[in-house]
Amino acid sequence: MSLRVAILISGSGSNMVALARSMTGDHPARPCLVLSNRPGAGGLQKAADLGIPTEVLDHRAFDNRADFDAALDAVLRRYSPDLICLAGFMRVLTPDFVTGWQGRMLNIHPSLLPKYRGLDTHARALEAGDADHGCTVHEVTADLDDGPILGQARLAIRPGDTPDTLAARLLPLEHRLYPAVLRRVAGGCRAPLMLDDSAPFPSPQA
Repeated sequence: MSLRVAILISGSGSNMVALARSMTGDHPARPCLVLSNRPGAGGLQKAADLGIPTEVLDHRAFDNRADFDAALDAVLRRYSPDLICLAGFMRVLTPDFVTGWQGRMLNIHPSLLPKYRGLDTHARALEAGDADHGCTVHEVTADLDDGPILGQARLAIRPGDTPDTLAARLLPLEHRLYPAVLRRVAGGCRAPLMLDDSAPFPSPQA
């Protein structure tokens, strides 16, 4: 029986689409839900077009993070996911929520963790004069952008790069890394997958 994967989004859902499209054929998992905390998130229609059930849980309707997370937990329990993938989900989750799903939540972050937890990662890498940049898939823990690293993809920073150009070049690597890591995790492997933009990526189907 395939594992059930819930994907949480806040925006356009490009990583969600990459994940969902990878879960076909002999993949050990299937998407069971796409949930957004923003009613107007573009990824909701993309998920519906892919035939994935969707839910909206507007965070603005709640007085605090704990109340929102309790409602989020209740929705997720109805769908019984085996894994939860945060894919541009712009909410900081409470420790109680994380504890309830410990070991079953993945996140993708646009930096080479442990560098640059939080926001504005592309600008911070450029300001630091870094030679390279990348993205990380990690297990979610109660500490922000922390937890065991499950995969990273690295690319060289070019002369003249801006935060926008760096983000644009990194996004295709995110779309390849996250599905590759999800397949490994769903298959029982949590050894870190380390890739770079000069090496061929494993197919999500392979």
